[in-house]
Amino acid sequence: MLLDKSKIIISHMTLDDLNEISNILESEFDDFWNYNILKDELNSQNSTYLVAKLDNDIIGFAGFKAVFSSAELMNIVVRKTFRCNGIATLLMEELLKDLKNKKIATLYLEVAKNNTTAINLYKKFGFLESGVRKGYYQTDDAILMELHILVD
Repeated sequence: MLLDKSKIIISHMTLDDLNEISNILESEFDDFWNYNILKDELNSQNSTYLVAKLDNDIIGFAGFKAVFSSAELMNIVVRKTFRCNGIATLLMEELLKDLKNKKIATLYLEVAKNNTTAINLYKKFGFLESGVRKGYYQTDDAILMELHILVD
């Protein structure tokens, strides 16, 4: 399915947004985060989450947790039927704007070694591999990546 990306609206995620996707969270996105974990993240003063909406339907979300001048990308997820349409790129662009506004200098993440789609997305934004966590995921190692952000 080819999307008109100009119709995608990126905004800050609310509890109402989370409630809207609660019944499809694990089946339509990915099953590594459940409702309660995401709710805790939304309630954390250190976390920022964005949603991508198309015709008022949530088709993706992403978030980071900030600690002082660095942050960790907690997740970036697109509904399975909307993947490979540039939605993760739009979410990442907006996350980076938020990080710059908050004067965050470094963004860290872990990604499964076999998730080449995600690794390519991160490399497109200038992330560099900085290490490996053996056995981090149930079925795979994690590649550690980081991005140094130019802040004003």
